[in-house]
Amino acid sequence: MQSFTNIHALIIDMDGVLWEGNRALPGLKAFFQLLRKKSLPFVLATNNASLTQEQYVSKLKKMGIVVSLKEILTSSMATAHYLAEQPISNSPRAFVIGEEGLRQPLTHQGFILIDSFDADTPADFVICGLDRNLTWDKLADASLHLHSGAKFIATNADNSLPTERGPVVGNGAILAALQATTSVSPIIMGKPEPIMYRQAIKALGVTPENTIAIGDRLNTDILGAVNTGIRSIMVLTGISNENDLKSIDYQPTWVLPDIRAITKALT
Repeated sequence: MQSFTNIHALIIDMDGVLWEGNRALPGLKAFFQLLRKKSLPFVLATNNASLTQEQYVSKLKKMGIVVSLKEILTSSMATAHYLAEQPISNSPRAFVIGEEGLRQPLTHQGFILIDSFDADTPADFVICGLDRNLTWDKLADASLHLHSGAKFIATNADNSLPTERGPVVGNGAILAALQATTSVSPIIMGKPEPIMYRQAIKALGVTPENTIAIGDRLNTDILGAVNTGIRSIMVLTGISNENDLKSIDYQPTWVLPDIRAITKALT
């Protein structure tokens, strides 16, 4: 196993790494205490697009952890930032499947959010994130916009979400329904695409060679690190397990049981 050297910054997933649902995983406080003690910068980067930066800061505070807004990066933020940099019309129209965590950054970037389908004024984009208030009407309107030529954008394609009750349905299942209806495939913004990791590296002001990603899911967190050219740690407290490593052609740099083991390795 490679030694823990030349580490200048961390990009850390949250669901399945720091917590399950609203339950903090063991060692959470000690992990962040060490990061602050060592002045090791980090970005908490999640594919979960349902919460805003402020809501994640509040969630961590309830667990006894203090972080700043600039230390949070969600796939919805990455999506809004990426689309705002593209050559698109002023005040683009977007039909959104998602919660406030997705709607807020899109609004901040100048998108006009529409909540229904009008054949005379279809959306420029259908943007899809985790939506725990999903209805048939939302899926129907999204499919009509897609049939009318809207570009299909997804914050992430995670099929499941780890919670304290176990894995539950994720955004990937919503995408599958829309793909089955429209035969249109979405452009994915979150992990394993390198977009979000590259944004985090830029925000941290470090180089890929000095950066490590921490995650629990092989096909997003770890594959995203491989696609970005950075080292990675897979923890075994979330979706993927050691048996899953046998069936893939890429590997994390390290496999550790949990964040307590990472704390020990960084000490």
